[in-house]
Amino acid sequence: MDRLLTAAMMRDAERAAIDAGRVTGAELMERAGRGAVAAIMAAWPDLAPRRAVVLCGPGNNGGDGFVVARHLHARGWAVDLRLMGDAARLPPDAALNHARWAALGPVRAFRDEETEGIRGDGAPSLVVDALFGTGLSRPLEAPVTARTLSGLVSGPPRTRVAALDMPSGWCADSGRFLAAAQDAPRTAAHLTLTFHAAKLGQFLGDGPGACGRLERIDIGLERTGRGVACLGPADCRDLRKAGGHKYDHGHALVLCGGPGRGGAARLAARGALRIGAGLVTLAVPPAALQENAARLDAVMLRPVRDADALAGLLEDGRINAVMLGPGLGTGERTRALVAAVLAAPRATVLDADALTSFSDDPGTLFAQLHEGCVLTPHDGEFARLFPDIHAPLQRAPQEGPATSRLDAARAAAGRAGATVLLKGPATIVAAPDGTAAISAAVYDAAAPGLATAGAGDTLAGIIAGLLARGVGPLSAAAQAAWLHAECARQFGPGLIAEDLPEMLPQVLRAL
Repeated sequence: MDRLLTAAMMRDAERAAIDAGRVTGAELMERAGRGAVAAIMAAWPDLAPRRAVVLCGPGNNGGDGFVVARHLHARGWAVDLRLMGDAARLPPDAALNHARWAALGPVRAFRDEETEGIRGDGAPSLVVDALFGTGLSRPLEAPVTARTLSGLVSGPPRTRVAALDMPSGWCADSGRFLAAAQDAPRTAAHLTLTFHAAKLGQFLGDGPGACGRLERIDIGLERTGRGVACLGPADCRDLRKAGGHKYDHGHALVLCGGPGRGGAARLAARGALRIGAGLVTLAVPPAALQENAARLDAVMLRPVRDADALAGLLEDGRINAVMLGPGLGTGERTRALVAAVLAAPRATVLDADALTSFSDDPGTLFAQLHEGCVLTPHDGEFARLFPDIHAPLQRAPQEGPATSRLDAARAAAGRAGATVLLKGPATIVAAPDGTAAISAAVYDAAAPGLATAGAGDTLAGIIAGLLARGVGPLSAAAQAAWLHAECARQFGPGLIAEDLPEMLPQVLRAL
């Protein structure tokens, strides 16, 4: 699996290599700039005219920009280099590369008003944003504004913008725009070139949209186990059944809503069955029994009138995973059903109404949870359960690193004492001990088809099926998140929630 780094982790990796004598800072800067130019040429081999504007900042990201300018010049490009800040205050490696560039061409001061010339007639074919990268820790101020950066991307169609490590203005740890009274531009670069490893902010928040395309540049640093796992196929390759009796693969129980409200639970049950649970039973109110019987075959049915009846059903020790929430309603009955399940206890997935029912008193829910639980909120449900944790995500960040959805999910898991899966294009799975992983359906792995009714219910069912098979809560949630998105990716346009369980055999076969 890939690991996503914070800006501090990236600095530590560079410092460790330098301190060990394996490389110098100047050599890393040279590799970064040279690799960036090679990637730009590969992405846009036919750029014309061959004229570039390189915007360099006051730190080492600016130093990378000086190297880019030099290598573009060596390829015959006309380069207009503009420096923000005082050259005399550049860090040593950046100062070295500033001097190397100054022997080839002039260094102009970067001023906001001058960017109008970049967008006018005779605009360059390439603009390189080497202003801040991962080093920004405070909101952008003059001369750099959101209007400047977004204008470069939305300018002449023939102009392409490449950002080094992170588009300027975006927090490398959270993917949030650091701005005081400025709206974040939707896109800040057509191509972002990240060095050594991808950064968290390139996958979280608005980062993916801001970055455009993302390409990783190898600068020769050793890979380590640090960072947050970005899930992939390798994380889901231990799901083959090894034979045995159906009960060897678990029995998942899915609670269903009343008449006319059973579709979500049926989707979840189908997901649990397709992911390999040996048996799946749908527990339905007696009035909904006939309706569900007409829609199901392999999924079994049991009438469950109330929490007492559910407690009796859970005396069957072969039922080892329970999923509830979708379609149950938000009244006292749902709260009683949740309490009965959590008192059993079983590996449990709480979704939708099972979460919303406790919006006015989340502490009551948290007090009943155990380590075998998985909560699967979307942002609205998360905000209702964890209002204080969610609040910083609603405020414009005034400094970096800004609070991220990853931070919020970890804090929520710690408070709840259960695994939390926070849904989104970058779905975050966090355990109470802070262990976390990201299933990122962004860039080439985007799965926009998941924005459809019932997709989240199916995800909850897949988690329940994995729990029934004996997979631990964190791994079950993480594997389900990746498989869920991969089903959508492989299906393509026109996806509806009913298609997701039916795609699982194809996805599993490919693994």
